[in-house]
Amino acid sequence: MKQQEIDDQVFDLYDEYCHGGMNRRQFFERAAALTIAGASALSMAKALIPNYAQAQEVLFTDERIKATWVDYDSLGGSSGRMRGYLVQPQGEGPFPAVLVMHENRGLNPYIQDVARRFAVAGFLALAPDGLSPIGGYPGNDDDGRAMQRTLDQSKLRQDMVNSARFVKSHTLSTGKLAATGFCWGGGTTNFLATELGSDLQAAAPFYGAAADSDKVGNIKAAVQVHYAEVDERVNAMRPDYEAALAANGVTYEMHVYPGTRHGFHNYSTPRYDAEAAKLAWNRMVSFFQEQLT
Repeated sequence: MKQQEIDDQVFDLYDEYCHGGMNRRQFFERAAALTIAGASALSMAKALIPNYAQAQEVLFTDERIKATWVDYDSLGGSSGRMRGYLVQPQGEGPFPAVLVMHENRGLNPYIQDVARRFAVAGFLALAPDGLSPIGGYPGNDDDGRAMQRTLDQSKLRQDMVNSARFVKSHTLSTGKLAATGFCWGGGTTNFLATELGSDLQAAAPFYGAAADSDKVGNIKAAVQVHYAEVDERVNAMRPDYEAALAANGVTYEMHVYPGTRHGFHNYSTPRYDAEAAKLAWNRMVSFFQEQLT
């Protein structure tokens, strides 16, 4: 089912479902109760559930990359240890490094694929699994979302900070670091920029919560922010964030993609907008190449 075939009411319910306002059964029940002339709202709701078989632009067997799982220390995090998906381009390196942070449901196949895409583009990419201290991504987003809500959020964010430092100092890294993330990972990208200061060269958050205005002065990285046009919750934070970036002399750019919804880069659901996702990806890769080389 295509995005334009899905009613706005169903998209609103899906956004609430994605951000923990209900479980899948409740999402389907509330969708089924909607009155939409000539169409099944339940069918629309079911079409929005991710299909990760479609979220494979670069296979793990691709000869241009090498993907491995790595374990590393994470002092102050959820358990003191972390696990991540490390993907390198073929060759001896070193390579500029990118941290890729997941949404609010752990390291699912879509985010793993984003890491592989970065390796094809010439970066050493690490996608940490914030759920690894409690067993790792469970194989489905519903359980992953529930698991992530049980974690102490400050410790989970510290795991991401430690992951950034791990990949930055990796023997295959040039020592230049960028970070990106989506939804929860987008907000954590903004947070990371305030925490790492000059240790981070570039940040590209996708539709994530803005950094705290009183901490924006800590940002030394160049920032490229990606917004969906139809994303009221996140976009409401933009004016204050932009004002703080400008007031503190941070190098930044912001892009809004017309007609898109929260999650437009994720190609496993009908919220995906192929044209906008490609444009945003190319902008980000070029931005990282410029800032890290």
